[in-house]
Amino acid sequence: MTDMAEMPPEPSGWLSDRELQHVRGELPILYVNAIPVRTDAAGEVTEVGLLLRADDDAISRALVAGRVLRHERIRDALIRNLEKDLGGVALPRIPSSPTPFAVAEYFPTEGFGAFHDSRQHAVALAFVVPVDGDCEPSQNALDIVWLSPEEAASEDVARDMTGGQHHLLRQALAHCGVLP
Repeated sequence: MTDMAEMPPEPSGWLSDRELQHVRGELPILYVNAIPVRTDAAGEVTEVGLLLRADDDAISRALVAGRVLRHERIRDALIRNLEKDLGGVALPRIPSSPTPFAVAEYFPTEGFGAFHDSRQHAVALAFVVPVDGDCEPSQNALDIVWLSPEEAASEDVARDMTGGQHHLLRQALAHCGVLP
């Protein structure tokens, strides 16, 4: 058996910008999408959290999203990306073995599917995640807006979302039994 001191260090899981651009052109990349929600004492969804992001000189609403890194469990990827976008005190409630409510396939060619990401072909496991703490958006998120399920399902919100994420949001609301 090899001594641990003799083993090469594990890569960090991060790719350089150049490496990531190359890989994105060759392979689908695994992501997680999370829809943060607030629930009442009975576990019913009362509010849905959507990020406000500034991208390409426009403000849009978005879901929490991020890559799954090499050697990273899905649960850990969810926690890392929720903390990255919502701050360290969001207090997400993620089960020990999370199960996605949907799988979204993002294509670089617009109109090829319901979801679009001009950078890459990506596959995202989508989760509804109750959060109990205070959310303080970071990274390129400007704010988080909490909406009722009815507001979240509106056409106004759908128009403010990019890449087809409004379809995933509606699927999440239906999954939770709160799609109006």
